[in-house]
Amino acid sequence: MKLRNIAAASFVALVAVGTAGWLSLDKETRGLLATFPTNRDLLFWTQPQRDAAFRALDRLPVLAKARDVPAGGEVLPLPPGPPLKLAVDVDDYMAGQRSAALLVVHDGKLRLERYGLDFDARGRWTSFSVAKSITSILVGAALRDGYIRSMDDKVSDYIPEMKGSAYDAVSLRQLLTMTSGVRWNEDYADPGSDVARFNNHEPEEGVDALVSYLRRLPREVPAGTRWHYSTGETNLVGILLGRAIGKPLAEYLSEKIWKPAGMEQQATWILSRSGNEISGCCIQAAPRDYARFGVFVLNGARVDGQSIVPDGWLAEATSARTEIDVPGRGYGYQWWTFADGSFAARGIFGQGIFVDPKRRIVIVSNANWKGGARDPVAMQARDDFYRAVQQAIDAEARP
Repeated sequence: MKLRNIAAASFVALVAVGTAGWLSLDKETRGLLATFPTNRDLLFWTQPQRDAAFRALDRLPVLAKARDVPAGGEVLPLPPGPPLKLAVDVDDYMAGQRSAALLVVHDGKLRLERYGLDFDARGRWTSFSVAKSITSILVGAALRDGYIRSMDDKVSDYIPEMKGSAYDAVSLRQLLTMTSGVRWNEDYADPGSDVARFNNHEPEEGVDALVSYLRRLPREVPAGTRWHYSTGETNLVGILLGRAIGKPLAEYLSEKIWKPAGMEQQATWILSRSGNEISGCCIQAAPRDYARFGVFVLNGARVDGQSIVPDGWLAEATSARTEIDVPGRGYGYQWWTFADGSFAARGIFGQGIFVDPKRRIVIVSNANWKGGARDPVAMQARDDFYRAVQQAIDAEARP
């Protein structure tokens, strides 16, 4: 979400492209340029601007630089299964969600695949905070690989610039569960929130912009005593992870997941102004590859029969480590959890990967909610759709 100042930059690009360049651009990029935003923060773009941008954030370097996540040569098949018999009207549901993509995989078979907003299976849609859950799995991989010693290691063990700050004694586990106790405002509608103010922060020379901003924040409560949603902390996890593995996160994602899990298309990962992948946001991937990631996690994050994360770690990551303010829900290591054992990756404006291990279901959602970043009506409708799919699968299992 923390993109460059694209107001002036988009205008410069539009002039520089010229007529010949314009005609060479793909439809999504032309659409983005034709509706280029007039402010720097996508949280305050118009709906048409978001429709164009969400499928093309990585197409124009003036908007945001990105690093490639190469796929491998062997693609995990998603063979079609029999159509789901749902007790909901899928067309109506997709219209209410303003869905770009809706996929349901059951037991490895693609039971539903629909597209909207003039989007299709060949395109890449931005993940927003779905990237948090992907980052979580990479942390588990780094533990397994020995790059990270323990979930209880302190932030300042890997980021010495955090010594003396409120994050000095915060553990990696507390970062992943968002229980650091450090003050943070994630109100997407508030121009004065930390999410918005970070865009204007001028870091000290030689210090990563995120580190520079976060190390100034005060502590509100003792670490480990309160859950509070913070994209800034997931981005800090990414800095810590990058320092630990000594390579770009996009390269590690390709090595540990994108290639061995059989992704079909290359993905991209948007970079911060400091040149690091924004680990709390902004992976661009094809809908079927989001589904393959869900299947990969559903199957234990295994490659050649061996999990890429430590024994027992994935169960911890995808079950409630802390309570949140919704009855029956919890938060794991960057995963939202449900009381029935299912869990989900979620991103603003309707992005999601829902995983139900009991029923072996994966549901992928890409959208641009009309009610805003956290549209409560659309969010409830999506949860209702999850339950409708579960009920349909249960009905099939009954004699």
